Order: sequence, then structure tokens, then C-alpha cells
Amino acid sequence: MMRVAVVDIGTNSTRLLVCDVDGERVTDELERRSTVTRLGAGVDAGGRLDGDAMNRVFATLDDYRELIGRHGAERLIAVLTSAVREAANGREFTTEVEQRYGLRAHILSGDEEARLTFLGATGERDPQDPTPTAVIDIGGGSTEIVIGSGHKASFHLSTRAGVVRQTERHLHADPPSEAELERTREDVRSVLREGVPEDRRRAVEHAIAVAGTATSLAAIDQRLEPYDPTKVHGYRLSRERCAQILDHLAQLPLRERREVAGLHPDRAPTIIAGILILIEVLALFDLDAVEISEHDILRGAAVGLQSD
Repeated sequence: MMRVAVVDIGTNSTRLLVCDVDGERVTDELERRSTVTRLGAGVDAGGRLDGDAMNRVFATLDDYRELIGRHGAERLIAVLTSAVREAANGREFTTEVEQRYGLRAHILSGDEEARLTFLGATGERDPQDPTPTAVIDIGGGSTEIVIGSGHKASFHLSTRAGVVRQTERHLHADPPSEAELERTREDVRSVLREGVPEDRRRAVEHAIAVAGTATSLAAIDQRLEPYDPTKVHGYRLSRERCAQILDHLAQLPLRERREVAGLHPDRAPTIIAGILILIEVLALFDLDAVEISEHDILRGAAVGLQSD
């Protein structure tokens, strides 16, 4: 048994999981936190991590360091994804994270990110389940799609479609115009069709969505105040309901979206792009619904990176 702390420094949020790991299983979650830090703001256009964005991450890590110490974690891991992969100063930022906080930092390739996401999402499922399943991880700078059955992935794709990237590219009016929404749809649809072969699209029978867009949708649909992970994990959400929520939120100016029950105010600026991406992924696989999961790359990293 080992107590592991994993920090996921993503394009849109910085998250923490402290858990106990026994072999290839997470036996107990002791702490889970998420803070919107927008590290990837401007990276798509400028190619570098912004100083203010990095400082938002450092301020969050200051708080997380206290929690990690309180729980006595033995192994400290950080995973960094698309914003850091793409930024010219990404490695410099990663080195500072390691030196300041004693975290063993991994800049994940798209393939590694996909593998750990699938591992996290399916770790508690029947390893013999033959159902072809797509795990969907909508991040700030990229969306990972991993297809497999049981605990074994057979296909993965890391796309350049994410909530921060597509918001910055297309959604400028407040609220967004129908033309902006359609440009976002077309952009995402093109990326997905180019990346996922036809035979893979036809094979998928079930989808699991992880991370902030998916969990926010489950919370919005249930009007959860405060957020309750036990009501989010395993929640089934139809594609039709996703479209209805999108139609409602897309008519609201940002100040009103920030007040929507179940939606964290800091996710309001990017939630529309996130819902558009999820709807397009479900349409690609011709699926009518998706299962929402709290088990994601944090759990995958806790198990899959502990011996690195």
C-alpha cells in the first residue's frame, strides 16, 4: 500500500488527488480538489505560457502542498498536458514546478495522456467486459478519445480541440452568435472526422466522459448546489439533454452563466465550447447518451506512473 498525491496541471484547471494505491487499484480517495487556473490562456495564439497564468498555478500548488503534507503522501507526481507540451517555455515551467514543490513531473505526450485516462476511467470496471467503449476526456487544449474494452485500450487519439482553444478561436461575442457556434461545430467535427477512422466509429457501443465539462453537465442537469461527486459519478446524460443545456447556456451572457446552478463560475467562460465538443463526439459515434465518470487521469496516473 502506498499513499500517492497526483497533481494534474492542465490547460484549464489544476487538480489534486491524494489516494491510497494497492497494486493496480486505488483503494481510498483522501482528497480531491480542482481549481480553474487557465494555464493555457493565449498559448494557441502566442506559443508561450503567460506569467500571470503560471502564477495562478503556483498559488494553487501552494495550497495543494499543504494538503499533500497533511495527508503524508509518500509519492508525489505531477502530470502536465497540452498547454505545457506546446508552449515554448513549457519545460522551464515544468522544472520550476519540480524544484518548488518536490513533484516528479511528467510532460505527457498525447498517447500517454490517453493511456492514463483510459486506465483511470475503466480501472473499477470488469476487465472481461467486451463492450467496445470510448473514453472521452475534454480538456482545455485537447480532447483525448480512447477506445477499448475491459481495461485494455486498442485505439487512441489526441485532438487539438479543447475548451480554451476553441473558445479563443471562435467564441468572441457575449453571448456567442449562432455563426460562432456553427464555426466551432464545424472545426471540431472536422478534427474528429479526420482523426477517427470509420470502422472505429461504427464499433463503439458505449461512452464514458471524464473531466470538467462532463462533470459540470451532470451537475447542471441535477442542479447540484453544492457539487456532489457521488451524484455525478455514473450519471447517464442523453445527447438530447446536452443539446438542450447548450441551447440554454448559449443564450446567456457570461455574467448570467456564472450563476447557473451546478456550474462553477470559473468554468462559465468555456463551458459552451466543452458542450459543443461532447455533442460532436457522441454524434461521431452515433451514441444517444454518455456515462459521466469522476474517475479520470488522476487515478490513471496514481496507478500507472507510481513505479516511474
